[in-house]
Amino acid sequence: MSTKDFIEKDFYKVLGVPKDATEAEIKKAYRKLAREFHPDANKGNAKAEERFKEISEANDVLGDPKKRKEYDEARALFGNGGFRPGPGAGGGNFNFDLGDLFGGAPQGGGGSGGFGGGIGDVFGGLFNRGGAGTTRTQPRRGQDIDTEVTLTFTEAIEGATVPLRMSSQAPCKACSGTGDKNGTPRVCPTCVGTGQVARGSGGGFSLTDPCPDCKGRGLIAEHPCLDCKGSGRAKSSRTMQVRIPAGVTDGQRIRLRGKGAPGERGGPSGDLYVVVHVGAHPVFGRREDNLTVTVPVTFTEAALGGEIKVPTLGGPSLTLKLPPGTPNGRTMRARGKGAVRKDGTRGDLLVTVEVSVPKDLSGKARDALEAYREATAEEDPRAELFEAAKGA
Repeated sequence: MSTKDFIEKDFYKVLGVPKDATEAEIKKAYRKLAREFHPDANKGNAKAEERFKEISEANDVLGDPKKRKEYDEARALFGNGGFRPGPGAGGGNFNFDLGDLFGGAPQGGGGSGGFGGGIGDVFGGLFNRGGAGTTRTQPRRGQDIDTEVTLTFTEAIEGATVPLRMSSQAPCKACSGTGDKNGTPRVCPTCVGTGQVARGSGGGFSLTDPCPDCKGRGLIAEHPCLDCKGSGRAKSSRTMQVRIPAGVTDGQRIRLRGKGAPGERGGPSGDLYVVVHVGAHPVFGRREDNLTVTVPVTFTEAALGGEIKVPTLGGPSLTLKLPPGTPNGRTMRARGKGAVRKDGTRGDLLVTVEVSVPKDLSGKARDALEAYREATAEEDPRAELFEAAKGA
């Protein structure tokens, strides 16, 4: 994300939340939109894919308290994208460099107008940019990694530890991440080791882009490493044991902080994003935090009432009492037998009754049903239906 994007994009608007939204409100809004626009649910829809990227970008900033604070401070300072001079600035054109503003004390000597290190931290931490004029190369955060995992229905409900094999860019082992086969790169003269260069925005101030000569590294290899071609980065594969929390849903995207690609020069590792796919179960279904199951019952059980046994996921069966006259399709609730919630409690098991009609009858059973039909011959269960049809 460029500095310009960071200033101008309204991430609150992207997620549809107010600027004073709580962390819980932001998380809820992101999950709702992520489900709606996830590529798996919108295959071949380029607009939905682009929208999903915008939503993820907004959540990456607003979902992190530190980044959100930096974002709010930057937006307040620059007036949602444009620097607002004070009353004494005059009405003429003016130019200044963001590097001067965020790099430390302003040029021109003393006074109390320096911003010090406070405002510099707004962009310094997020974009890994050093102060103006510095010759010290800066640590670089590792890349974020996206991967997917498929769980069984039971694993998703109970949680599971799964092995994930990931490929990412990591410091080159041959040159220890320096990019130089002798291990002695020099500071890039173009960006003076910051990894970024200023460019005019046309709006009266300068923005920063990755340095084209060192590709944002701040270093140039005099003798490029043969393995990484002077980039200092090489492809690395590794297998990690990742714990997937209980209660995850199909399509959910989990963020594991610091589990992404390693950083450079002491920089922090990136994050790992895992999209979870959940397989179907032959017996149970899921409705939010509740599990569902359809249980067949006989006509006599439904008509006369009785007790029925119901299976549970991974546990012993339970006994439910059917009241006399239970209709087909009625749903009963077994509390605490559903999926695990975030707070550790469980949802419920929703048991739907389905009256089973036998295909084959013994002679004794047929005689009994014939006797029942004679005993109820005067009853017409469709009488009210026809009355309602006439009156409509």
